[in-house]
Amino acid sequence: MTIKDSGNTASGGSATPSPNNIGQGLGQNAGASSSNPKRTHTIMSAEDAAAGKRSFWAEMELTGNIRNISPQLFDLTHLTHLYVNDNSLTKVPPEIGKLVNLQVLDASNNKLRSLPAEVGDLIRLRELLLANNYLRTLPFEMGRLFNLQLLGIKGNPLPQEFSSLHAEVNGTSKLLTFLLDSLPVPTVEPPPRAWLPLATPTRSKPACIFTVLCYNVLCDKYATRQMYGYCPTWALDWMYRRKAILQELRHYSADIISLQEVETDQFYNFFLPELQQDGYAGIFAAKSRAKTMSESDRKFVDGCAIFYRTAKFNLIKEHLVEFNQLAMANAEGSDDMLNRVMTKDNIGLAALLETRMEAWDNGVPHGYSPPLLVCTAHIHWDPEFCDVKLVQTMMLMHELRLIADESSTGRPNASSAGKSPTDKVHLLLCGDFNSLPESGVIEFLQTSRISAKHPDFKDLGYKSCLQRISYNSDRTTEYTHAFRLSTAYSAEVMPFTNYTFDFKGIIDYIFYQKPNMTPLGLLGPLDPQWLVENKVVGAPHPSIPSDHFPLLVELEMTAGSGSGSSSSGNQQSSSTQLSTTSVSTTSSSSTSSRR
Repeated sequence: MTIKDSGNTASGGSATPSPNNIGQGLGQNAGASSSNPKRTHTIMSAEDAAAGKRSFWAEMELTGNIRNISPQLFDLTHLTHLYVNDNSLTKVPPEIGKLVNLQVLDASNNKLRSLPAEVGDLIRLRELLLANNYLRTLPFEMGRLFNLQLLGIKGNPLPQEFSSLHAEVNGTSKLLTFLLDSLPVPTVEPPPRAWLPLATPTRSKPACIFTVLCYNVLCDKYATRQMYGYCPTWALDWMYRRKAILQELRHYSADIISLQEVETDQFYNFFLPELQQDGYAGIFAAKSRAKTMSESDRKFVDGCAIFYRTAKFNLIKEHLVEFNQLAMANAEGSDDMLNRVMTKDNIGLAALLETRMEAWDNGVPHGYSPPLLVCTAHIHWDPEFCDVKLVQTMMLMHELRLIADESSTGRPNASSAGKSPTDKVHLLLCGDFNSLPESGVIEFLQTSRISAKHPDFKDLGYKSCLQRISYNSDRTTEYTHAFRLSTAYSAEVMPFTNYTFDFKGIIDYIFYQKPNMTPLGLLGPLDPQWLVENKVVGAPHPSIPSDHFPLLVELEMTAGSGSGSSSSGNQQSSSTQLSTTSVSTTSSSSTSSRR
């Protein structure tokens, strides 16, 4: 037999390939043609070998009418291409599943009668060639090969159902979908996420203890097979997922719920009526594009929602922040503000809540107690627009300061809450910021400042616009906001909040205002071992209804002055106010009808 790597030939009488006997013929300096014109090889020169030059090979071809494959082959987990075509193989060992980096597997023109289920573990496969064998069926696990672009199965006595599907337009995709949807439902549910205590409650003074949950529920129109090909169609279906999402919300039973990617129709006809039964009231706002759409179309636009337990909180006022309107009103001739920021229709939604007497422990606070300002936001997603993310976040923080400014209007004893307007509220900021912990967005939120030359601004023409919305507008080297915020979750606790095949990272956050809010505990991550053992390469999954994991924190809020202004901005407020044309308010507990 002959063993070839990337078309590189090394002769031998054994069917056992190894790096030692294959690698000697590898290199980059000499070229030659292989038997397959699509594959070429290079041979290392004697001089390179003598000089100790290392060879690298990621492709292998086995020829010579071989009947069995040595188990040692499957230790070569670095392989990306494996060609075992035109041999006499009757089976593929289950150890094939160890070659997790394979992108091409050609086993055509053999005598294969079956395939092991482990072939479904080769999720990076783009080509799987099985033509002209004796296959009478395909394992359902093959449906997990969501990256597969070319599947060759002609010349096999397969069921007509398989052959007909494969013969259709986009037949490979349709056949894989059928196989994945037919795969038995997993019976091992994920273990409960652990509760991680952080601090003990205060016993010496009045305090309000409440829980807050933040969750991007994955809007139905975004949950496609093109985006989440590793998830069965039935598990992507909204009717299936919404049931599991509601079960999660009821299981965690948070006092405040912050949701993103909630479809307008689903808010009014599902989430709101269901959660009202559990003692919640809610507000909602759709993304800005809904205003330009017909009534029949706008109900499918997603947005943000806030629910609060009426036994603990009353709604004072709700506020809608539309970033595209803010960008247009304050562009001041900046083409970048108009062309990059104004074109994105993301929003923020805030609820100014009054804490009910029943929510306080250790007595009821005397005098004025600052209201709780709860905000949820969904920031732009595209990594290429990190400048837009940062500008949207800066506009949001400016709007929240304006809301804090006006929060004391008409409220008794509010003047005693503090000298700074930010002392008059306790801010709780939740959302999908689509930004990693090391991004400019999170740096700005956590440190209350960011350099005017931060690379996330991309040296674009925002300076005059951002100077106006900075809390300390006289500073030319940095921009600031008025709050002191800290994130409840760290990367050490929660290594990812978004979990897909292509991306796993932290982009969802719960920020609380210091020093009058203290986290007492939080919900830990899903057991990573369960993900590995159950081959969960991404979410959604039959046991995970969204591509995000919900965050849950228990907070203790003490009464009195918020003392929440940042050191960067507690001496003065901005001398120039940002136009507030984008802020809509409603002074009642009824839900918003914008969409």
